[in-house]
Amino acid sequence: MTEQDRSVAYGDRDFDHEDSNRSGNTHFADVLRTRMARRRLLQGGLGLAMGAGLFGAAAAAVPDPTHARKPPRRPRGEPLGFSAVPVGRGAEVVVPPEYAVSVILPWGEPITGSYPRYLDGGLNSGADQEQQVGMHHDGMHFFPLQKAPPFKQGMGLLVMNHEYIDQAALHADGPVDSGGRRDPGQVRKEIAAHGVSVVEIRRRRDTWETVRGRYNRRITGATPMEIAGPARGHRLLRTAYSPEGTRTRGTLNNCAHGHTPWRTYLTCEENWAGYFVNRGERPREHARYGVATSAGRYGWETVEPRFDATALGDDPALDYRNEPNHFGWIVEIDPFDPDSTPVKRTALGRFAHEGLVFAQPRPGQRLVAYMGDDAQNEYVYRFVSRDSYVPGSASGALLDHGTLYVARFADDGSGEWRPLDIGDPGFAAAAAAAGVRFEDQADVLVNTRLAADVAGATPMDRAEWGAVDPRTGEVYFTLTNNSSRSAGDVDGPNPRGPNAYGHVIRFMERGDWLRFDWDVFLLSGPEHDSLGPDGAPLGVDAIHASPDGLWFDAHGLLWIQTDMSGSQLGSGPFGNNQMLVADPASGAIKRFLVGPPGCEVTGVVTTPDSRTMFVNIQHPAESGGGGWPGGMLKPRSATLVVTRRDGGVVGT
Repeated sequence: MTEQDRSVAYGDRDFDHEDSNRSGNTHFADVLRTRMARRRLLQGGLGLAMGAGLFGAAAAAVPDPTHARKPPRRPRGEPLGFSAVPVGRGAEVVVPPEYAVSVILPWGEPITGSYPRYLDGGLNSGADQEQQVGMHHDGMHFFPLQKAPPFKQGMGLLVMNHEYIDQAALHADGPVDSGGRRDPGQVRKEIAAHGVSVVEIRRRRDTWETVRGRYNRRITGATPMEIAGPARGHRLLRTAYSPEGTRTRGTLNNCAHGHTPWRTYLTCEENWAGYFVNRGERPREHARYGVATSAGRYGWETVEPRFDATALGDDPALDYRNEPNHFGWIVEIDPFDPDSTPVKRTALGRFAHEGLVFAQPRPGQRLVAYMGDDAQNEYVYRFVSRDSYVPGSASGALLDHGTLYVARFADDGSGEWRPLDIGDPGFAAAAAAAGVRFEDQADVLVNTRLAADVAGATPMDRAEWGAVDPRTGEVYFTLTNNSSRSAGDVDGPNPRGPNAYGHVIRFMERGDWLRFDWDVFLLSGPEHDSLGPDGAPLGVDAIHASPDGLWFDAHGLLWIQTDMSGSQLGSGPFGNNQMLVADPASGAIKRFLVGPPGCEVTGVVTTPDSRTMFVNIQHPAESGGGGWPGGMLKPRSATLVVTRRDGGVVGT
């Protein structure tokens, strides 16, 4: 989601990616400047590390899991097997001529219950929306209905996030407010349009179609959920709905995602703080996350008391002061059990979760996951499970016990993971020196950002999606942009301030798993102000800005999606938002797809045979114009199906 608040009816605050970090920790911009100055990166010196360059020795030391099939390795220097798509601002999706594209699962398609048909013009009710595909598609994963390869059946579950809503498109006449009170029916519909859709689909000739199957399900902003992990039952989670602090309702602002080795889906709650209001004294677990003080993002608090976090007395079990503390978590969903209750896994920390990506799981070893906090000047995190991963018996309980770390980057290309653990002497000493008290580990996790401040983490330029190279184990993160970097904060090797274009970093764990080595994979931007993975400026076939979505396919190709906004999208040299593919082994990068006007290109996954790719188009026609897809009255987010015309593997 871009930094602009697209449908605020109450106030004019930008609730997305707000900079609430006042820690004073050394910013990654300063680290990066020094690092790049040493390497003379922008002066034609060493260039960006790629392939087996910087990380070759470290990557070789990372063992492959014994149960994994090694993906085919692309020979170094092999060209990407498609014609690059040019920059464009056309009305439709553009893919290479070697490919075909179709559209499935638009917002409002009926998928469960009584299957109420979509009514154009925003005429469906809240009850209808609870049975239809949600709004503004984002991260997603495909789960084949066959557990074992080969993938022949052509059936599976597509599970996707719905990040936020556009009130003008959702309702026939926009949001209704009567005397400062929202219309209850509209609020029900808005809450229902958030969350997650689980849809069974099957291959039908050249495209895929929805199956009215038993797995189909909507998880919304009102779905009952359990709370698990260290924060379960803590006083900071007690509410009138759950006086014991063990249950909650709903998931909101679901951006990127993850999926577990035991075939469950992880949805990540990103910019949730603006949905709430606290008109009284804001505790640190509200202030550090930007909970509003005058009105919530959509005014839901006017009809739904749980969105008003103002304390009404002494007992938190009598009001909803702690309701915001029920959000900012990662939620586990079992797509194969439609009767299961989603679970919020608190050991993974509370912040603006963009997504989660696992390192390659290794039987008998602890599970490792990486996460980014998508707000200006926030952090990169890692979770290491306490218990070992055992295929066949592992479950979500593995995510309830372990250590959460935060990244500290140094300008010599090294880094360290600092534990956010109340039992760790170093963390306890840092908290004491900062004058910050945590009563227990649950308090640390509810206040993850504050704990990371104390630990001396490195503020980043909005850490978005992460991805792990299946061949080397290297971890990649998009740093999409940062408007808060000052214009005077520039020099020869780092001439951009603010960071309008963004970049992609990568790092490799060292053998002790407490330190890592990092470098820049690419600097996004126009031809005159960018560097590709090969160390040369990006060419016309690869220029882009605001990298966001990030995903490795089984063949080691890195797919990069953009989320430009404002003048960058409307009049810059980059055209509409796009998706590119990079080959870290060769340094090649090409534009593969261009979306319709106003959209964000997000969410990407393939079927196990790599012959069908699914890509999400979010908020098409955001800035006005026609109703993509198909010219309807209201624009509809939808999922693209991309295939090679010759039936081959996508991207190669």
